[in-house]
Amino acid sequence: MSDKAQHLERLNQSIALSTALRRGLRADSEATERRRALRQWQSQRLQRTHADLLGDKRYAAAARFFVDDLYSANDTGERDAGVARAVPSISKLLPPAGVETAADAIELDALSESLDAAMAEKLGPRVFSLDSTAYAEAYRAVGRSDDRARQIALMEHLGQSLDTLTRLPLIGATLKMMRKPAKLVGLGDLQSFLERGFTAFRTMGRSEEFVARIAARERDLMRAWLAGETPSA
Repeated sequence: MSDKAQHLERLNQSIALSTALRRGLRADSEATERRRALRQWQSQRLQRTHADLLGDKRYAAAARFFVDDLYSANDTGERDAGVARAVPSISKLLPPAGVETAADAIELDALSESLDAAMAEKLGPRVFSLDSTAYAEAYRAVGRSDDRARQIALMEHLGQSLDTLTRLPLIGATLKMMRKPAKLVGLGDLQSFLERGFTAFRTMGRSEEFVARIAARERDLMRAWLAGETPSA
């Protein structure tokens, strides 16, 4: 199986998981509200944890992409539904690095959705008045340390995929040329996501230090929360 075929298979599996999770959420209005409250708190936490990167001229765009796109409080169901309908077109429109980036993003989204559903259920009504102590308690109660480690590893790999994408000849022009055909086949949201990521990472230049700093901080927090600590985050 080629690399592109493997990425497409992973893409399909992740879409199926995220679709099933979101279907359950939409059938439960209270669960939907809990998810929204949790993700808003997490977005604010990420902005506090990585405030220096958001305020750094070199890293600001990539950090904003990380906060707003990778761990977004928004529902990305429409994007995933469009991808699901147009998987055959993805193979034709995108180079392997682009397919890999899309697969990383949607797998990360599906895993985050699953972990957030478990967190929101564990928190119950407390999610609407969430603080660091309650979050740490729920995080440890949910556990799933392997999934938490995979979540951070996916973020790292996605950063590497985007870095690879920025180094492909003419890829910027290719992504721009994709706008109309991607929209026609239902991939407009995915194309826009890839273009935002490409622009942010190209502006930054080499991404190794940026990705390493985020991953190290998130791993430190993961270990602290799983150990029952309440770190400042």
